[in-house]
Amino acid sequence: MAAVEVHQFAQCITCHAWSADRSMIAFCPNNNEVHIYRLSQEKWEKVHVLQKHDQIVCGIDWSARSNRIVTASHDRNSYVWNQEGSEWVPTLVILRLNRAALCVQWSPKENKFAVGSGAKTVCICYYEQDNNWWVSKLIRKRHDSSVTSVAWHPNNILLATTSTDGKCRVFSTFIKGVDTRDSKAGSVSDSKFGEQIVQLDLSFSWAFGVKWSPSGNTLAYVGHNSMIYFVDDVGPSPLAQNVAFRDLPLRDVGLICFRENGHRSGI
Repeated sequence: MAAVEVHQFAQCITCHAWSADRSMIAFCPNNNEVHIYRLSQEKWEKVHVLQKHDQIVCGIDWSARSNRIVTASHDRNSYVWNQEGSEWVPTLVILRLNRAALCVQWSPKENKFAVGSGAKTVCICYYEQDNNWWVSKLIRKRHDSSVTSVAWHPNNILLATTSTDGKCRVFSTFIKGVDTRDSKAGSVSDSKFGEQIVQLDLSFSWAFGVKWSPSGNTLAYVGHNSMIYFVDDVGPSPLAQNVAFRDLPLRDVGLICFRENGHRSGI
């Protein structure tokens, strides 16, 4: 497939995220900075450089509604950036990690975000108005190795993770005072924080990117063995199938289009 446009922003890009209208992009040029570019008159111009981390930034997510940027770094820290006038102002996040943060993603309602780490833990972060910082609750002792990717279910409670232990897991992230009991979510909203809903042992190699379908009925994730796994009816008796590729290891999975009439497309 031919590229629509090619732009050389840096020699190496560690991670990136788009603004909601795709007019701006934030990325890490393989260092401790985040550069923000804006498309202006068919040219990309650098408009901001976010400097707070001490080591490589390995995770960025840009919220669509609140226009906030969250970053995660090998320095074991995370920051939430709010645009105030022409400046981006960082807010402290209390992660309590002793290993590198590896990935980050906002929840659908943007009142929480998840950080995967090399400490075999996942931090679920939420805002404390009184102290003006983001605090975290940790999902511990569930992974046997680094957490490589996280993906939120549309219900804002379930979280899927992949790990270099080869497994994909789904957890409840319900936090009292942050989330509300929803009858539409069924038994999910009754589950406790950190409760493991299912563990998928389909891959015999490192597992990387993971995504939910828009309906939340199907989960897809990829592995170092160049295979993509599709899981329907995520729960005690999931239905799974896989597709093998002959190319290099798969590192991530993106959702372009997903039809709910039984035909998958655009993964």
